[in-house]
Amino acid sequence: MTWARHASPTIEQGRFAEARASEKIHYAVQNRKAARTVAYHSSDAQDCANLLAMLGLDTLDDSRPQSMED
Repeated sequence: MTWARHASPTIEQGRFAEARASEKIHYAVQNRKAARTVAYHSSDAQDCANLLAMLGLDTLDDSRPQSMED
């Protein structure tokens, strides 16, 4: 005799999608704060660009949610 679990895959997918979206927002905010801190402490534009590239923050986009601004 077999027993099958009747879970709704759409509910599970929705939970994972929600968690991924929340994580994406969290990292976007964190990366923007890091980029702002680096820019504040840089000696010039080239120094800032080099430091951001070292941190992997040289390709930030402007698609942040307005409510998550710090």
